Parts: sequence; structure tokens; C-alpha cells
Amino acid sequence: MKLPNLITLARIFLVPIFLFAYLTRLQIGGLIAAGIFVVAAATDGVDGYLARKNKEVTRLGKFLDPLADKLLISAALVALVELREITTWVAMVIIGREMAVTGLRAIAAAEGTVIAAGAWGKIKTVVQIIFITAAILASNLPYGNWLQVIAQWLFTPMMWAAVALTVWSGFEYGWSYYRGLKQRAERPHVPLKFRLKLPLRKRGR
Repeated sequence: MKLPNLITLARIFLVPIFLFAYLTRLQIGGLIAAGIFVVAAATDGVDGYLARKNKEVTRLGKFLDPLADKLLISAALVALVELREITTWVAMVIIGREMAVTGLRAIAAAEGTVIAAGAWGKIKTVVQIIFITAAILASNLPYGNWLQVIAQWLFTPMMWAAVALTVWSGFEYGWSYYRGLKQRAERPHVPLKFRLKLPLRKRGR
């Protein structure tokens, strides 16, 4: 198996370790969980960079990479809701958008349209990571600790930024899909199902 895919699999395996560290409420579990989450999130850029640099982009990698991202973000949000660190609607907006975009990209791929990740989607991911890390640290470090103060200061603005960028980038994906459909409709073609129904011309005519 290629190294980028191994890194992606490592990100998936880090998800249950993160959940164990965070949900067991150990004395420094929050700090450990935040560290695991940041390391796991950082591997997202590493595996993609190595795959492109070494020309090791594979179908398995294309499947595993977004799956690992969504598992990590969704697991963190569910854990935060479970411990009442964030409100349910915030998690639902982010997770719902991820599911909707995944379904949209699958439909587009089946129709021969490729929806590439846009700049807003990448910015959204970074902001989500900052927001989740801040949410974990803000409530799991001693009050007044310098790291806790920074996390508390970042929590609210990053939450709203994450929600706004999640919605906007989702709209961007939807618009890209619509434009792809429009461009295909403008190209002259005869769909296969209609071609098969065309009557055959009899010989001699």
C-alpha cells in the first residue's frame, strides 16, 4: 500500500483514540484529545501532498481521504455535543453539509461531472479545525491558563465563522454542480437511452 494511503488510514485509526481520550474525562484527557485531533487533522495535508508529489494518487486514496476527514470532524462534533460543549444545531449544520456535499459529488461523478474542492471549502476545513480545537481546550484546561484563555477567546468567533463558511462552501458546491449540468446541457449530444430507441433504417431505402 502506498505511503499516502497509510497516512490516511492512520488518521482513521486516530479517531477512536481521540474519542477515548476525550470522553473518558481523564485529568489531562482534553489536552491529549486536542493534541491527537490536531495531529490527525494535519495528516490531511501531508497525505495529499505526498500523493501529488510522488504521483501516487489512487482510487483508494480518493475514497479514503474524504472519508477520514468526515469521520474525524463528525466524531469530534458528536463528542462535543455529548459533553454539552457546543449546541446541537452547530454540529447538525456542519455534519449535514458534509453529507449533502458527499451525496452531491457522488451524483455528479455518476453523471460524468467532477466537482473540484474550492478555496472556500479548504478555508472552511481550517476554520473548523481551529473551532473544534478551541472548544476542546476552552473547557478542559484550568481556568486562567494561558492556553485556556486563548481557546476561550477563539471559541465564539471561530464557531460562527465555521458555520458561515460551512453554509457558503456548501452553496459553492451546489452552484458548481448546477454549472456543470448547464454546460453539459449546452453540448449537443444524444443520450444513450434515446439512441437505443432510434428505429433502425431498413436496407434498400
